[in-house]
Amino acid sequence: MTSTAEIENDAAWATLNTPLPVEALLAFCRDTERLFRINPMLEFTQWQPLGDHKFKFKGRNISQEQPFDFEYELTVHEKPTGIEIEYDSGIKSRTVIDVSPSAHGSQLKITDFYDKLTPQERETHLQEVDKSLVPWAKYLQQFLIIWHRWSRIGLWRWYMKRVWQPMKPMGRRITYILLWITVVELALIALGTAIYFVEFR
Repeated sequence: MTSTAEIENDAAWATLNTPLPVEALLAFCRDTERLFRINPMLEFTQWQPLGDHKFKFKGRNISQEQPFDFEYELTVHEKPTGIEIEYDSGIKSRTVIDVSPSAHGSQLKITDFYDKLTPQERETHLQEVDKSLVPWAKYLQQFLIIWHRWSRIGLWRWYMKRVWQPMKPMGRRITYILLWITVVELALIALGTAIYFVEFR
């Protein structure tokens, strides 16, 4: 699986391949909250449905050297090939997510548009530019590969929805480290037990 990213004056985009069929990826992308929560550079403080495909989204973006807080009202428009997310404020005007078929499943393209402001105005808001697109694409691709393997298991879907998804990015990293430490400890206990039985039995 590969991913690429490109930047122009008023837009930036990343493209990634996934093993999911097109229809499955389209259904996945319609859960807008999950899409944003997969982004490792966003720390949520509020996600509130407002009705009529609108959401209030507050949090902190840690993709800049100096993290910045944000508060948007999002409007999500479904399209035959994906979704378009409009922002009521901030330097970014909209994010477009397009799904298309590929040789081994499907392709996902995320495009952030910065055409709301003039080039001169954008220069004064550089500290608000969202630099999370590349890590978002990387984590999203990894998530979709895992989702393709394990989403048939109800307990796994429950864990990802109810436990993993609400966590902050730091909490997920800590949990991942603790799980690996636990696995290593169990492996060492099993090894010690095996040595005991071999040597003393």
